[in-house]
Amino acid sequence: MGSLASAPIALIAIALCGCSINLGSLSPEPDNHVPPAAAPATGTITPADLSSSQAATARGQVLARSGKTEEAVAEFDQALAFDPNNAEALYSRGLLYQDKRQHQAAIDDFTAANGLTPQRAEPLLGRAISYLALDKVKEAIADLDEAAEADPQNAQIWTTRGLAYERVGDKTKAATCFARAVALRPRDEAAKGGLARVGG
Repeated sequence: MGSLASAPIALIAIALCGCSINLGSLSPEPDNHVPPAAAPATGTITPADLSSSQAATARGQVLARSGKTEEAVAEFDQALAFDPNNAEALYSRGLLYQDKRQHQAAIDDFTAANGLTPQRAEPLLGRAISYLALDKVKEAIADLDEAAEADPQNAQIWTTRGLAYERVGDKTKAATCFARAVALRPRDEAAKGGLARVGG
């Protein structure tokens, strides 16, 4: 199967492409799980709640880009307190949990975001990266297969999918995925390295 020592580094590179949030090492470490925010007590969401939720999400994204992770998480928590169905806040908070290696919390947020936006590939890709970090490769492959159908032009998905198939020893599928990633993004070093490892 070849050495997979570079696979976590490749995943970090994948996660950082087009994303200003540093996902850091994907090795599973203590997972201080934090449950998603609870719904507003009233059960109804007003236009003011939606506006407040969107404003908190925007503030959280600015803080995340500035590296102020804890403050950003607090803003996303606030956004979700106003509107528990704010898929953007769930996804953004999931990325931060992933950065903090709280992969189960990230998976929970990506799962919730995916339920709200089933046609979007990003929550599936995010969840797959956390599944890979927790060595849940079959779950990652299922998400990546679905993500590839949702967004077949996304090179990140194909590279990550190649890494997942490489991990289970399916060199043929891994090579196909890496080749597709290189075709979409010729300078994708992770995909080119993967293709070389699996003999594609």
